[in-house]
Amino acid sequence: MDLNELVSTSGEWLRGSGPESDIVISSRIRLARNLAEFPFISRATQQDRTEIENTLRDRVLEVQESGELEYVNVNDLKVIDRQFLVERQLISREHAESEGARGVAIARNEQVSLMINEEDHLRIQVMHSGLDLQSAWEQIDQIDSLLAQKVNFAYHPKLGFLTACPTNVGTGLRVSVMLHLPALVITRQIDKVFRSLQKISLAVRGLYGEGSQAMGDFYQISNQITLGKKENDLVKQVGDIVPKLIEYERKARDFLVRESHENLHDKVARAYGILRTAQTISSEETMHLLSSVRMGVNLGLIEDLQIPLLNELFIHTQPAHLQKLRGVELDTADRNIERARYLRRHLNKSNGDEAN
Repeated sequence: MDLNELVSTSGEWLRGSGPESDIVISSRIRLARNLAEFPFISRATQQDRTEIENTLRDRVLEVQESGELEYVNVNDLKVIDRQFLVERQLISREHAESEGARGVAIARNEQVSLMINEEDHLRIQVMHSGLDLQSAWEQIDQIDSLLAQKVNFAYHPKLGFLTACPTNVGTGLRVSVMLHLPALVITRQIDKVFRSLQKISLAVRGLYGEGSQAMGDFYQISNQITLGKKENDLVKQVGDIVPKLIEYERKARDFLVRESHENLHDKVARAYGILRTAQTISSEETMHLLSSVRMGVNLGLIEDLQIPLLNELFIHTQPAHLQKLRGVELDTADRNIERARYLRRHLNKSNGDEAN
């Protein structure tokens, strides 16, 4: 696969047309699987890793129900290309920073990716736009069933699927939803909501999953426990709580519009103005300001922008994307200048103006 072909596009999960997509960015289902004939990655030799990759690569590419898959040898990629795939949510940071034989099979529409030799021998991932967990589950279940006909997964009659991390033993299933919750942050209700989630064994993580910070008011909500649970129950657990989070965020937005309309409008307008005129801007500030603008668009405070464009800007202004779009490696200062130029060009174009 030529990663340069992905640079100027956005994955289907970012199209902003799924259910509840004003608040729910994406729904993701991930399965962890291991081959019964090999040790876990933490104890595998380089030869083991090579054999695992060779075995799974061929079997994975035979599963056409995943969509048109193309394989990327992660071990052969430059650092910037690995980071590009992380920003794209197609591989994990752990996968990018690891060593030895490893790869990923990616569907053309980016809904499906299958990581080989990450923490487990195989990580299957399906991502859909908006709140669409059931469809994502049905798709990944079909892929898993087809692969199980071709390889022998490590499985225990009582424990279920065996995984490198004990928290994944059982179903090996991780259900997660990425939410945009700026109003709960502004009204300082976000910590209270997260404490409530933790009490029912749901984890809260940042944009790039475990260990990452929440940037741009994006949060991933996922199950923490898989052992002793059925797959459908885990999907339902997360699926049942997300509508309540959506309701809380919408109530917070309504409160801001009703009780603090001028301040809210000013916050959104200032954010939009800075993004359209800045000469240099960091990734962190960009995410923060785009978050305000995205909320403003959804509340009707800005009428000349479309959500898919904003979703795209969140990704395209990340460091690796920015450098690949420019076609040259840039240091931090030059990235900040290029990021500001990129934002001016796209935001002013959408507003009918032209800017350098």
